[in-house]
Amino acid sequence: MIFTIAGRELRSLFLSPLAWTILAVVQFIIAYLFLAQIDGYLMLQPRLAAIEGAPGVSDVIVAPLLADIGIVLLLITPLVTMRILSEERRSRTLSLLLSAPVSMTEIILGKYLGVLAFFGVMIALLALMPLSLLAGTALDLGKLAAGLTGLVLLVATFTAIGLYMSSLTEQPTVAAISTFGLLLLLWIIDWAGADPEQTSGLFTYLSLQRHYEVLLKGLLNSTDVVYYLLLTVMFLGLSIRRLDADRLQH
Repeated sequence: MIFTIAGRELRSLFLSPLAWTILAVVQFIIAYLFLAQIDGYLMLQPRLAAIEGAPGVSDVIVAPLLADIGIVLLLITPLVTMRILSEERRSRTLSLLLSAPVSMTEIILGKYLGVLAFFGVMIALLALMPLSLLAGTALDLGKLAAGLTGLVLLVATFTAIGLYMSSLTEQPTVAAISTFGLLLLLWIIDWAGADPEQTSGLFTYLSLQRHYEVLLKGLLNSTDVVYYLLLTVMFLGLSIRRLDADRLQH
C-alpha cells in the first residue's frame, strides 16, 4: 500500500505544472552555475598547473556546484512539499484518506516516498552535469559519490520537514513559509557567534550545512549520515502522530 500511495503522489506531482516548472527552473539555474564554475576553473588552470598538489576539478567545480544545489533545493523544497497534506486538509479529502483501511504510517511513508522520488529524478538530472566532466578530464568519483550521497540525505531531511509542516495546516502558503523558516534556521543555526570557537557544539551539530560540508569534502562519516537519518525519522514520526491525532478527532 505504501508504494501505491507513493505512485499516486508522484503521478499527481508530474501532472502539476508547478513540478515541471520547478524542474525546468532548477535545471536552468544549476546549468548556469555549472558553466560559470567551468569558466572560472579555466581561468585559474594556468596558475593551478604551477602549484604542486593543487586542487583539481572535483574541488574547484564539483564541490561548489553541489553546495549551490543544496542551497537551491532549500529554497524550492517548500514549494514542492507545501501541498502534500495541507491540500488534502483544505479540500476536505483528508477525512476520506483517514477512513481508508490503511495505517497512518503507510499514508505518511507513501506520500514521503512519492515526493522523494520526484527529487530523485531531479538529482539524477543534475548529477549528469558533473559526470559530463569525465569526457574531458579526470574526476574524483569518490568525492562525487560522497557529495551526491550528502545531497540525497539533505533532500530526504528537507522533505521530511516539509511533510510535517504540511500536516499542521490547511494553507499551503503557510506550510511553505514555515518549512522554509525551519530549514533556514537549521541551516544557519551555528552562525550565532562571530567566533566559531565560541559557537555552541550543540548548534554546530544541529547545523544542516556543517554536516553537508563534510560530505562535500569526500568524507563519508557515520556521524553525518546518522544526523540526517535521525532528523528524517523524527519528522516522519511527528507527521504520523499528527495524522493519528486527526483520525481520533474524526
